[in-house]
Amino acid sequence: MTKTRAKSDRAAGRLLRLGACCLFASSLLLAPSAAAAKQRPPASVYWGAQIGDQMTGEAAPWDMTPVYRFQHIADKGLSLIEFGSPFAECDGDSCVTTKFPSTPLENVRRYGAIPVFSWNSTASPPSVEQPDFSLGTLISGRYDSYIRDFAIKAKEWGKPFFLRFNWEMNGFWFPWSEGINGNTPGQYVAAWRHVHDIFTSVGATNATWVWCPNVDLFNTLTPLGELYPGDAYVDWTGLDGFNWGKRRGSPGWQSFNQVFHRTYKRIVTRVAPGKPMMLAEVASSDKGGSKAAWIKDMLAKVRHRYRKIRAVVWYDVDDRGTNWPIEHHKKAGNAFRSGIDPSAYRPNVFGGIVQGPIQPPPR
Repeated sequence: MTKTRAKSDRAAGRLLRLGACCLFASSLLLAPSAAAAKQRPPASVYWGAQIGDQMTGEAAPWDMTPVYRFQHIADKGLSLIEFGSPFAECDGDSCVTTKFPSTPLENVRRYGAIPVFSWNSTASPPSVEQPDFSLGTLISGRYDSYIRDFAIKAKEWGKPFFLRFNWEMNGFWFPWSEGINGNTPGQYVAAWRHVHDIFTSVGATNATWVWCPNVDLFNTLTPLGELYPGDAYVDWTGLDGFNWGKRRGSPGWQSFNQVFHRTYKRIVTRVAPGKPMMLAEVASSDKGGSKAAWIKDMLAKVRHRYRKIRAVVWYDVDDRGTNWPIEHHKKAGNAFRSGIDPSAYRPNVFGGIVQGPIQPPPR
């Protein structure tokens, strides 16, 4: 139940976000200096995927078969596996809070990867307007008992995991964004700190907090500085971004630099220069250009030019004909295999890590 509705949450968010893209025009964003990149060795990077149910009818990591199939294409074990759930699942007027996902987390751990758990303070089925889950309601303490129990279960599980909470907050397609669902300026930071403080109060320090906005292609979304909870409340930053390709309502085919560089630069120079970064959702369509070439370019640039990016998660989910999954096209799969081959992309050798917060892999 959780995995199905969590997937529908993501799909709905993507639909609204794609609609937002139609407001923007395409522009060229410059890459970091190639000369500067050549003077330094490539970064060492965690890598992995969020894998939907298109392979077996069951999403990873509830079913680990898709992970092994993805690994076969990449010819390397994944060091990250991402999945998520909301606070609650509703059927009409009846809602049930979701439980701490010990089983899928343990599946990831046994495989040797680090879990990336995306948790959001809303209910499924998705809707932008959810007054019962407004930021003000969260701040007021209405869900403190649930959050505290969730945090205690996290502490009891005890192993390190990435906690990506209320992501893409700078947009307007999720009910935890300011200006949406009755939320007002300043409430996002207050809500983040409130939840973080509960985890800290029960000693759930094995959660590594990932603050993850969406790429802001043309500086039209909520300014990131207004949404950053502060260095004491964030362990890693993140970014989500997609090349939607030539699709109705999209900005057209965009290179990796065009999608990511503007927002990446803003975060690493102004908002959180001392934090490592994760690309928590990234993928390319195959409509309007070469998906294989896009993947090759992405994996090379992450290693050599985007020095703060120390983790990459490919969004391998069927999503309304966008063709994100690499298994749909042999050339894309081959490009991914070639790009992920260098030793800088770390395999699944992290099942025994015990420290928290999680540190970037050694360079």
